[in-house]
Amino acid sequence: MTTTNTHVTGTARLNLAKAAPKVFRALIGFDAAAREGLDPALVELVQIRASHLNRCAYCLHMHTNDARKAGETEDRLHMVPVWREARHFFTEREQAALALTEAVTQVADAGVPDEDYARAAAHFDEQELAHVLSRILAINTWNRVALSTAKVAGTDERG
Repeated sequence: MTTTNTHVTGTARLNLAKAAPKVFRALIGFDAAAREGLDPALVELVQIRASHLNRCAYCLHMHTNDARKAGETEDRLHMVPVWREARHFFTEREQAALALTEAVTQVADAGVPDEDYARAAAHFDEQELAHVLSRILAINTWNRVALSTAKVAGTDERG
């Protein structure tokens, strides 16, 4: 079956965890390390925004559900894609992380502008900034894994 995006669905694809378990475990380890010391709400906002930009329904479904379970409000979840027009829903720190998320996720378009990096650096100490950047890199990797292997939204296998 073909969708309007010319993506093929319904076709069995590689299960990365089974086909390359060492690679998959390394991704899990990177993911866990990238979260360390970060506010769980911030982690979910970053993951949600990158998943929007990458059009990864699987990850978007997973992370909006995780955010809800962690107490995130529906209002804020609905405003993530338009956070620049709804800044009052987000702290300055969250806005800085969202801007950096957009820049890094869309790095091929314009690199990472100095202003986006500087804004994030003003709101996070060096270690936090390293973890925010790592979180952005991790979710972009997961988005690409999910999209490449045709993961279906709503079929999260986590326990």
